[in-house]
Amino acid sequence: MPSSVIRSFDYRPERRELDVLFTTGRRYVYREVPAEAAEALRSAFSKGRHFNARIRGRYPFEECAAD
Repeated sequence: MPSSVIRSFDYRPERRELDVLFTTGRRYVYREVPAEAAEALRSAFSKGRHFNARIRGRYPFEECAAD
């Protein structure tokens, strides 16, 4: 999953949460994300572009503390 913006992401369908780790090291959890939206991100050619257009600003989120 090469991306210049997103290092990795994980979707938890039972909680409808999308956990995104950015290349900056910051991590956010997006809530109320439908499975279709997570799958579309997984399938997108440009993860960063897709994320910015289809997820950022559309779902409630919170930044997670650094581990």
